[in-house]
Amino acid sequence: MMRLLRIAALCLLGAVVLVLDGCATAPGATRGDPFEGINRAVFSFNEGLDKALLKPVATGYQAVVPEFVRTSIENFFNNFNDGWSAINQLLQAKPAAALEMGMRFSFNTVFGLGFVDVLGTAIERRPEDFGQTLGRWGLPPGPYLVLPVLGPSTLRDSGGLLLDLQAVPEAFLDQRPERWALGSLHVISVRAGLLSATRTLDEIALDKYALIRDGYLARRRRLVYDGNPPDEPEESDNEPAEGSPPK
Repeated sequence: MMRLLRIAALCLLGAVVLVLDGCATAPGATRGDPFEGINRAVFSFNEGLDKALLKPVATGYQAVVPEFVRTSIENFFNNFNDGWSAINQLLQAKPAAALEMGMRFSFNTVFGLGFVDVLGTAIERRPEDFGQTLGRWGLPPGPYLVLPVLGPSTLRDSGGLLLDLQAVPEAFLDQRPERWALGSLHVISVRAGLLSATRTLDEIALDKYALIRDGYLARRRRLVYDGNPPDEPEESDNEPAEGSPPK
């Protein structure tokens, strides 16, 4: 399953690069979202898949599996992410943050066996991925993209995602049935954790696509700048690249 997702992301990324190389931005396209028509089509596909499959399965999982088991499973995947976050913080030249996340990963792995968050709030969890690392060193986000199944992204984050998907626990399994099973559990666990948020979003959003897009782009910008992004110019051909390391 995860291999198919990686292939889908790679194919879409390659297609977008070709389009960017050969085509101008469509007239009237939203700034930062030149492929809005295609993105909305993929968004509708993802919404249909979610309603038909992912949301019902996640709802059943939440109803049937005891909370302490769900929490242990979520901790297991989060613990792997803590280790990958530590590596990315090191790549971003943030040794203190990398040490903290490395300690979080080590303590929870050794004393919590990966299933118990031993440190809890003693060391704050600060997730980092390779898209953030690329942004840290000045690579601009590029156009907004909606990936099949995987959801909101940008050209930069899609490139980083190809490496991020190699750092999930299911990627370390050699046997295909076990990899599919663990990958499916990962997807279900994440989706179950988003049930309340998506329920609220469905209730308040007049244009769900636009709300998710704007929220995603704003959140990613904050993450790249560690919560303190510079002001964005209204319109400028010489706009500074997002992610340039602060002086």
